[in-house]
Amino acid sequence: MESRKSEASTLDLSPPLRNGWLERIFKLSLHGTTVKTELIAGLTTFITMAYIIFVNPNIMADAGIDHGAAFVATCIAAALGCLLMGLYANWPVGLAPGMGLNAFFTYTVVGTMGYNWETALGAVFVSGVLFMILTFSRIREWLLNSIPVSLRFAMGAGVGLFLGLIGLKTAGIVVDSPATLIKLGSLREPGPLLAAVCFLMIAILSYHKVFGAILISIITVTLAGWGLGLVHYEGIMSAPPSLAPTWMAMNVAGVFNVSMISVVLAFLFVHMFDTAGTLMGVAQRANLVNADGKIENLSRAMKADSASSVFGAVVGVPPVTSYVESAAGVAAGGRTGLTAVTVGVLFIAAMFFAPLAGMIPAYATAGALIYVAMLMMGGMAHIEWDEATDSIPAIVTAIMMPLTFSVADGIALGFITYVALKAGTGKYKEISVSLWVLCAIFIAKFIFL
Repeated sequence: MESRKSEASTLDLSPPLRNGWLERIFKLSLHGTTVKTELIAGLTTFITMAYIIFVNPNIMADAGIDHGAAFVATCIAAALGCLLMGLYANWPVGLAPGMGLNAFFTYTVVGTMGYNWETALGAVFVSGVLFMILTFSRIREWLLNSIPVSLRFAMGAGVGLFLGLIGLKTAGIVVDSPATLIKLGSLREPGPLLAAVCFLMIAILSYHKVFGAILISIITVTLAGWGLGLVHYEGIMSAPPSLAPTWMAMNVAGVFNVSMISVVLAFLFVHMFDTAGTLMGVAQRANLVNADGKIENLSRAMKADSASSVFGAVVGVPPVTSYVESAAGVAAGGRTGLTAVTVGVLFIAAMFFAPLAGMIPAYATAGALIYVAMLMMGGMAHIEWDEATDSIPAIVTAIMMPLTFSVADGIALGFITYVALKAGTGKYKEISVSLWVLCAIFIAKFIFL
């Protein structure tokens, strides 16, 4: 009898019963993890990607969006995306408005093309809906497989170059010049110097694997600016600002004209390939790949990501996407959606730190932009440089994004170059049907618009 009682008490301490409803939802024991490990992993992921709550509102404000509303929208969109990823897909992946696409939103669609930010949000909404349709159908695999690998990597690298140029321009490290278009700015000014210090500090701390390197560097440079009298203290915590200026503000009707096709496609392609690459990379590190090579719940993760973009447009932010920084949480032991849910809860808590976000100067976030840009350009290493018909279109795609100040134009020129080179060298079999169609659309855009 005593042995049976002893056995029963042992069973009462088993992970499924001890963790209760968390075990049932996230299957912690099946993934070889615990609540404590998942919470620590969530905190780790949040700290590595928390810079977005400072960077994104600054970029959105340049498009004419209220800074306070952009801050709250960033936190809400990130929280919704993380909760959806955690509860629906059970993946340890954090989501937030995408770096690079937010710059494209502000500085190209609004700044260069002249659309108002409401119409730009409409384009984000439409691209998100298209992404959802593709994700819920087999078209997604067909489209992913039909776009050449070289162009996929080039798109990510090109967005990185574009983001880097934005960071350098924001910091004043490069300025416009009537004679040479751009030139080096004055490094005797505090703004460019502090931005450079922020960038170098992030790079050094990241090399030494310091926890939260980007966040630490942004706050340190902000404190330095405060010491120099460049930053004014406005408090740390307060009630969240109103979301009213951006809530349901997207102008979907304004998207339905020919000139917006390339914008919607740019949002769609960059988001889709960035998401696919991030999720597959995190899946490998989180041991979510089955013995037969299939990735567990990948379809659900893609659906959660695409739906998050639609919700993001509703609250007022550029495409919400999965963050590669989630790998930090995975390295800390995160294996289930409880990690993502933890990140989401922390983003909700971050809404009460609006005064702190408002104090972060542009030169501090510029340093982070430049560093993230460097990381994004790493994809160029995977291009087949010995094959000119692959490498040349990739270079055109990546280089023309910053030079035309447009992600959409860079993609269009890269696709046209790829089709032209493959056709001109007799390699017709390497041109998919979708590439022919897209090439025709892009050529028509340049001719008639």
